Amino acid sequence: MSVLATGALLASASLAQAQQNCAPRALVIERLASSYGETRQSIGLAQNNTMVEVFASTDTGSWTITVTNAAGLTCLVASGQAFERLAESLPTPAEDA
Repeated sequence: MSVLATGALLASASLAQAQQNCAPRALVIERLASSYGETRQSIGLAQNNTMVEVFASTDTGSWTITVTNAAGLTCLVASGQAFERLAESLPTPAEDA
């Protein structure tokens, strides 16, 4: 399961349950950049028009998944260490057989 798919599954519950971990999007992005050196690595749309983003620092390995609603409220969904950028391709159905 991809990171964005995992984030999408958590998006609805996280927005409702994690209000203490939410702030306006501009403030969250600024804090991730200034405090952790993280920049946006990927983006996707989830249910209810929410935007799921993965921020990470290739220098420190820290990463954060956020979910932003249509009103611009961004909530932290998950964070961790040991981020790695991958360029691997998934096997095609013919290769699985």
